[in-house]
Amino acid sequence: MKVGVLALQGAFIEHVNSLKKLGVEPILIKNIDDLKDLEGLILPGGESTAIGKLLIDLGLLIPIETLIANGLPTYGTCAGMILLAKHLSNDHRKHLATMDITVKRNAYGRQNDSFSTEENFKGIDSKVNMVFIRAPYIESVGPNVEILARVDSNIVAAREKNMLVTSFHPELTSDLKVHKYFLDIIKGAR
Repeated sequence: MKVGVLALQGAFIEHVNSLKKLGVEPILIKNIDDLKDLEGLILPGGESTAIGKLLIDLGLLIPIETLIANGLPTYGTCAGMILLAKHLSNDHRKHLATMDITVKRNAYGRQNDSFSTEENFKGIDSKVNMVFIRAPYIESVGPNVEILARVDSNIVAAREKNMLVTSFHPELTSDLKVHKYFLDIIKGAR
């Protein structure tokens, strides 16, 4: 299975390590040539504005947007979710804008407001460990978006067609269930 991890900024090494534990040797995506023959793509947490600028500067924005529009299974965590969102309620910028969700950036506050919890996740039989760091959450979803998890009343995980997003960082825990869930999406797309 050929899964890419966008390696421009943020927590990409942690995703690489999670995938390796599941038997997948990921490809680090740093330039246009790295996108060839991918079966899946992870957009990591980090700083969405910096990642978005790097996507443009390196000529990756349109090619990645096209791959996603053509059905490439894509998983965005935290900043990756912001990159995929069609709408940001507290920011005028848009990046890939491929998923019909409205996201509030830094919705859980500053770095010192970070927290972790365990909650149910639709399609996973046991609770998932969720780590939130300056996390966004989804304020609203389009008609074809499936809500997968909430913390309190806030939407923190969702799926639309080939796209999966989480506000939280499963790559920062030893819990591999969400990564396995994403790999199952890739297998289903083959």
